[in-house]
Amino acid sequence: MKISILPSIEKTALITSILALVALNYGFKAEMSEQEWLNWSNKCLNSSFNPAPGINLKKWEITLTNDYFLRVRKTYQQGKQEYFSFNLHRLTNVDYLASDTTGILKFNTQTDDIIVQTYEDPNGNIDSMATTFDLPVHNMSATKFDSLKNALHYFRTKGL
Repeated sequence: MKISILPSIEKTALITSILALVALNYGFKAEMSEQEWLNWSNKCLNSSFNPAPGINLKKWEITLTNDYFLRVRKTYQQGKQEYFSFNLHRLTNVDYLASDTTGILKFNTQTDDIIVQTYEDPNGNIDSMATTFDLPVHNMSATKFDSLKNALHYFRTKGL
């Protein structure tokens, strides 16, 4: 029985070709600047955000800042606001739970590093800290998630 194995050079070329196709599909270049990574990450997060049906959001903002903070603000029709913020240097893991069409990005930090605040809440305003933050998303393919995870890792390690 003869087993054919691609030579090492051919394997490397094949892997490089596949990665290049993935990069082209998501607008990556071989050498992206920090600003390009930031722009792509913000576009990815904003186009993927998927508030739950029945939630009456007036507006929402998701921003990955140039000082490595992820900030999410949701404003409801009744005026209540929810605000979440954390520095990516404190990020320990990000997971995607669900399918290619809908799911949750689950951000985990080292300790209670996520700022959680509510304003204009009829039940009282909250000012607390958390270790996890869930962001509902849609159209998050495995490739797109891996690219986002790589971008977040890039920012997490900047300046350490």
